[in-house]
Amino acid sequence: MKIIMIGFGLVGQGLAQILRDKADELRSRQGFTARIVGVVTASKGNLYHADGLDIDGLLRAAESGSFASYPEDNQLRRDLEARQLIKRAEADVLVEVSPTDLQTAQPALDYCRLALKNGLHLVLANKGPVALGYRSLNAAAAESNLQMRYEATVMAGTPTLHVAEDALAGCAISAARGILNGTTNYILTQMEDGLPYADALNQAQALGYAETDPSGDVEGWDAAGKILILANAIFGSALTMNDLQVEGITKISQDDIAAAKANDQRYKLIAEVSADGGSVAPRRLPLNDPLASVGGATNAITFDTDLMGAITLIGAGAGQLETGYALLSDLLAIHRSSAL
Repeated sequence: MKIIMIGFGLVGQGLAQILRDKADELRSRQGFTARIVGVVTASKGNLYHADGLDIDGLLRAAESGSFASYPEDNQLRRDLEARQLIKRAEADVLVEVSPTDLQTAQPALDYCRLALKNGLHLVLANKGPVALGYRSLNAAAAESNLQMRYEATVMAGTPTLHVAEDALAGCAISAARGILNGTTNYILTQMEDGLPYADALNQAQALGYAETDPSGDVEGWDAAGKILILANAIFGSALTMNDLQVEGITKISQDDIAAAKANDQRYKLIAEVSADGGSVAPRRLPLNDPLASVGGATNAITFDTDLMGAITLIGAGAGQLETGYALLSDLLAIHRSSAL
């Protein structure tokens, strides 16, 4: 399988590490061999080699901050920007791991459309194109007999979409609700232990859970993007951000936390979706709710089904190797179904 990547931050590097470290195991157990032939980034530079890039060299160059240190080769191209790479590369799959934009999804959305037009399967960790352009991309993929896979967009490597779409395929899912943002869950957990909101946020930033500008997390927008993805994947809904009720955790005080605790309840930022719509808001959950026991940066989701009742899935919602694994699982699914 020949792969081109848009973006090569922590998640892209996580996938590269897995492909390097598990190459023999993937070949022997899955019959799967992958080569990264092209990478385009906004800050490190661009690389393309039809025979495949050396992953060790690629990771070393990324660690240095620039692909300028990647070893020279007569067949190596450094001049192809994203659109040129998608059109010209001898590749099977586009892996989109550039930063998410939940307002326009650009330029990633256009790259995905171009990839499908040029016969490439799509694997995404970037939430933007799936949240905002799902219907058009899904239709284009189906028309071209290609696959669009996006397990990494909701709960990193925890197989949320696989469970909903495959493992529970015989069930009717009436609703899904969960803790889909690890940053806010970490902050609320620390607040329950007595830390003020500002201190908990600072700690989350120091640990790398929260960005310098944490608004996308603490105001609920990251979870809202994941709700749109679930709405499309599970219910075939055409929801937009304007259809969602979104509230973050910035107004929750220590008094609120204490009041919940006194009533055997716990605050969680809960994202909910059904065929009727979706929302993101802080909720006071009884301690016997499975989601109430999920602490720290961990994510969780509960699917309400007709045949199996409530199914709760708990696992990592972020992380370099965890999200890289989600990308790998999608690549393997494409490999198994199309025998690339």
